[in-house]
This record gives sequence, structure tokens and C-alpha cells, in this order.
Amino acid sequence: MTSAFAAGGDQRSLPVPDGLEGMRLDQAVARLFGLSRTAAAALVDAGDARVDGAARPNSHKVKAGAWLEVTLPAPAAPPTVVPQAVPGLRVVYADDDIVAVDKPVGVAAHPSPGWTGPTVIGALAAIGHRISTSGAAERQGVVHRLDVGTTGIMVVAKSEQAYTALKRAFKYREVEKRYHAVVQGHPDPLRGTIDAPIDRHPHHDYRWAVVSGGKPSVTHYDTLEAFPAASLLDVRLETGRTHQIRVHFSTLRHPCVGDLTYGADPTLAARLGLSRQWLHARSLSFAHPRTGDEVTFVSDYPDDLDRALRILRD
Repeated sequence: MTSAFAAGGDQRSLPVPDGLEGMRLDQAVARLFGLSRTAAAALVDAGDARVDGAARPNSHKVKAGAWLEVTLPAPAAPPTVVPQAVPGLRVVYADDDIVAVDKPVGVAAHPSPGWTGPTVIGALAAIGHRISTSGAAERQGVVHRLDVGTTGIMVVAKSEQAYTALKRAFKYREVEKRYHAVVQGHPDPLRGTIDAPIDRHPHHDYRWAVVSGGKPSVTHYDTLEAFPAASLLDVRLETGRTHQIRVHFSTLRHPCVGDLTYGADPTLAARLGLSRQWLHARSLSFAHPRTGDEVTFVSDYPDDLDRALRILRD
């Protein structure tokens, strides 16, 4: 494998911070430069991360103050938006400033590296909605996101004014985001708040975890209905971290039913016919970016979640 040092790549040099003392080299590189653990390990294997001038293995434990030289790969070209009709995606409301959609399962919010499936932005382009040009090219108009496996209400900005106003509203927690989730067991207390910082999982790519020094993350919940093996919760997000609800309830040992990535029981998921987490973006409420009037958009449960709920009630 050819090293980027020889190819004249984008080189960065810095001392190892005190907080990374004793960390594996690949993990330290991932933390310092915002890379996935897999990408950092590949970079180290290629000889593109050197400690005090010498190539080291991924398992090398770095010392605070050691001089780290890293050559970062050239950034990949951003994915492009491809207009594509998405069966099941429903426009709940649209005007000149915003469009609210009911997102089905298996649809990403916007294009991203490695994702070849349908997107909300591609679906709106296929329908003929003009989207705000603010934001990165592949996610113009996107002011918040839902996981591919999470269904429900999502709003996209159509005008530049709406994009600016909605980004600010989400940043300053002026949008009420309510989800319904079915979690395993019965949370104690039945109503409460989870305040625990979230960041990338230290050992698993594509997963997140409650970690010391992570971003502040606050989840409020209330039990709506209890079953022998699970509970239906109303969840209000104060913050909006990636996988926040899934991570918080998994940490409490009450993972979302069907969420095998975060420790759900596969036997229960199979009994309920679920191939994804029971998590649904139930409603969004916010001040309309042009009129200032309060607007609320609500989504009903899709068939797979509704069917699982009926089985739990029987």
C-alpha cells in the first residue's frame, strides 16, 4: 500500500494531548481528526500516522506530548441528489417556505457516502418541490434528520429565510420534537429525564454511546401504556444527538424493541415481526418561519409498528 507521505497528502502535525495518554494509536487518530475507527486504522496501516517520526502499529499506546504526524486522505466528492420517487413518502403540508413529510422506513434524510437507497431530498426533487440552497450541496434545506430506520414527521426548508429560522429554532431548542417508542421492560420511574452525554462509541463504528466528555444530551419520557414485556413511551427530545433515544434507553437496559444494534432481544423482535427499532417521530411543533404562528404536524403509526403494538396488547 502506498503511503500518502510519499504522495504529498494533507499533512497535520501536533503533540498528543494529555487527555489521550495511553490510548491506542488508531483510536487517538480517530478522536483527533473526527474519523471512524475503521478509517483511522486503515490510515495507520498505510503508514500515514507516525509517532515521533516512526510508523507504529494500531495497538501502539500513545504518550502525552509525543509528536504525531498524520496525512489525511483527500475528502471524497460529496454525494449528489438524485430525484427518485419514494413509495410511501407522504407530503403532510407544503407552502413556499416549508414542506413537512411523513417519512417511511428505509429512507435517509439526504444523500451520504455509502448510502445508495432513497432519500427525502431526492423524493422532494422528484415531486417538484424547490428546496432551499442553504447548507451543504447534498443536504440543502435539511434542518434536522431521522435515522433510516425511524419513521415519522420531518420538516425541510424551501426558502432561505425558512432555513435560517428553522436552523436557529432547532439550535436553541424552540422546536418541540415528540417521539413514540416501545422499549423493553418498564422504566423506573415511569416518567423521568435522562441526562447523559453522547458521543461516538469508542469501539464500534456506526454506533454511539453514553461517554464521559460527550455532547450534552437530554431526553424526557412518560409511560403511555405498559405491557407484560414492554412499555409504550411518549418521548420529548431537548437535544437532538444521533441515535439519542436509542442510546439513552439502551443505557438504561430498556432498548427500543427490535433495535438489535443496541441490545434488543431478537426473540421478542421476531415475535412482533419487527426488523427495525420501534421508534416513530410522532409530531413536530414550531413557529412558522414566516408568519410566526405555531404549527404542529402529526404522523400516525406505520403498519409494521401498529401491528407490533396490537400483538403486545393481545
